Amino acid sequence: MTETTAMALTDHLTLLRRALLRAAGVVLLLFIVFCVFSEKLYGLLALPLLHNLMPSSQMIATHIAAPLITPLKLAFYSALFVGMPYCLWELWHFVAPGMYHHEKKPLGRWVCSSIVLFYAGIAFAYFIVFPLVFGFFVKMTPAAVTFMPDMSQYLSFTLQLFFAFGLAFQVPVVTVFMIASGITSKESLRRKRPFIIIGAFTLGMLLTPPDVVSQLLLAIPLWLLFEVGLLLASNKPNG
Repeated sequence: MTETTAMALTDHLTLLRRALLRAAGVVLLLFIVFCVFSEKLYGLLALPLLHNLMPSSQMIATHIAAPLITPLKLAFYSALFVGMPYCLWELWHFVAPGMYHHEKKPLGRWVCSSIVLFYAGIAFAYFIVFPLVFGFFVKMTPAAVTFMPDMSQYLSFTLQLFFAFGLAFQVPVVTVFMIASGITSKESLRRKRPFIIIGAFTLGMLLTPPDVVSQLLLAIPLWLLFEVGLLLASNKPNG
């Protein structure tokens, strides 16, 4: 390695370090802000469940530190979710100078579309999936049992669904990218549709908690999002 190459590598690592520090600083700042409102934030997250609980039911904490730790966990994950666009912007600002102009524009569209769809998946889970799933759980509770969910388990359950639906909503981007880059063709994907539908239901089973409602509510949108990706890619060149 020549001295010039070593200096260039050191400069790149310095720029990367600064970008990572700025991204971490933004996430930390968001975490501090969310910590101040962590109780209200958890109350907002719990609304889809609380609206379905019977008057005699309520949420509980089965661990001593759960009332303190659980809202702080939510504040941390909220900071990551909200700070994700800035973190990706810092990453983009670092890698963009080394890219050709004709590479920057399409990659920028892929990243922006992916971020929007990720948040759309989270919104779909919160406003559509959660009320249906929790309403189903409450109705299926035996009469001799009082449904009183644990607050920490509820957080884990909702985060798992947020992540699953955020990933599921990336399907149109992945589909369009594969067709536009020539990895596959829309005709080939159409022929493989039965296998893709089976794969969607398999992913619905693997990515969601073990209940039929949430699995179906993920698998069916996965399939429909694949169809949306095919539709969007219908006018894209293969190759």
